[in-house]
Amino acid sequence: MPETPVDNVYPGERLGLPADGPGSIAPLGRRVGALFIDYTSAYIIAIAITLATAGDYAAPPMLILSIFAVLQVLFIPTIGGSPGHRMLGMRLNLASGGWPGLWRPIVRTLLLVIVIPAAIWDADQRGLHDKAAGTVLVRG
Repeated sequence: MPETPVDNVYPGERLGLPADGPGSIAPLGRRVGALFIDYTSAYIIAIAITLATAGDYAAPPMLILSIFAVLQVLFIPTIGGSPGHRMLGMRLNLASGGWPGLWRPIVRTLLLVIVIPAAIWDADQRGLHDKAAGTVLVRG
């Protein structure tokens, strides 16, 4: 009996990425860890701003989310990923390889802060925010 072809043996194969090691799809645990680092950083910065301006530790949620978005948009084009990505050994590339440019991080971040696109991903473990921006998060 002939074998049926498998469309996707491992995440990233359809994109021409290796199965593991540098350049392979970043695992879910690292991505969640990076999100935690980035959001916590935004939260700490927001508390510092709120404390300095209002003398209160209660940072408004929209301030936290705005700082999170600024961190993403600022650092992805400049250092290849958010601070959390880079700390956990990941980088954001175009799906075809290379630098994501300036507009893709903006599109990706706007969709990321909506949350739902990031919670839905394909067989290559790319969230809808990455698919829409044409990017992929890989191991550094």
